[in-house]
Amino acid sequence: MILQPLVENAIRHGIASSREEGWIEMAANASNGMLNMRVLIVDNEPLARAALAKILTANPDVESFDSANDAIEAQERLSRDSYDVVLLDISIPSGLELLGRLKQNEGPLPSVVIVTAHAQYAVAAFERHAVDYVLKPFSAERVNQSLDFAYRKRATERTAKLIELMPYLRMLTQQNSSKIGIKSNGRIHFIDPHDVVVVQAEGNYVLLERETGSDLLRESISTIAEKLKGYGFVRIRRSLLVNASFVQEIRPCPTGEYQLRVRDGREYTVTRTYKKNLRGLAAFWIGTGTFLTD
Repeated sequence: MILQPLVENAIRHGIASSREEGWIEMAANASNGMLNMRVLIVDNEPLARAALAKILTANPDVESFDSANDAIEAQERLSRDSYDVVLLDISIPSGLELLGRLKQNEGPLPSVVIVTAHAQYAVAAFERHAVDYVLKPFSAERVNQSLDFAYRKRATERTAKLIELMPYLRMLTQQNSSKIGIKSNGRIHFIDPHDVVVVQAEGNYVLLERETGSDLLRESISTIAEKLKGYGFVRIRRSLLVNASFVQEIRPCPTGEYQLRVRDGREYTVTRTYKKNLRGLAAFWIGTGTFLTD
């Protein structure tokens, strides 16, 4: 599952905790106040590796660390194991390329701290999203300060991402019945919410439209939106919800709105007020351009 590395790592660091009935909630780190970070040293100088190893060994917030003496060994370790922080001497052969390739790895990205004797790489390093730059010779205090900053920056970014994904994590983990009971004309019939394509407000009623058939209920669109929150429905305008699993395409309009097409060919306009909700249509996005970045 795409979200699994994020969730597992969040739980390991105390950012989230599992609960009964499949729910996931935010929680503070309860590991005796320690950060439990995992670190990778990447340096081709044995003395530098030894000095960093000594500092990491004495740091109670470091759970474990590994060392690599070149970019190839580092890439192998990064593809196999998960690290919170990478201490990289960017001046090693292919060091700059290694920093650029980190984003290609699967799973959560580590924070990268540059530890080098060469100041001229600073601009290139920060352009590739390094979080700090430590010049050799370094002190234990400076390295520990950088480790703390790098780890907390990564934790903040991961927490923000987890909060963004919480509705979808709950949808994946909840154990509720998969049926909706509809009371109408003295009887109750059941439908699968995953079969509902769109929900539209019509005065004091809402229309639940499936690919075959529909149901008209005396209910507000806001109430229905709350009840369907865990089933992947996205609000694209005040009077309309759409099932994300039926969406095939979205495209921008010159007006700043978006046009959304569902599987059966029907199209709907996404108003500017609700266009931010379109981010919830996919677990992640690939490709280039500024689409949905505003």
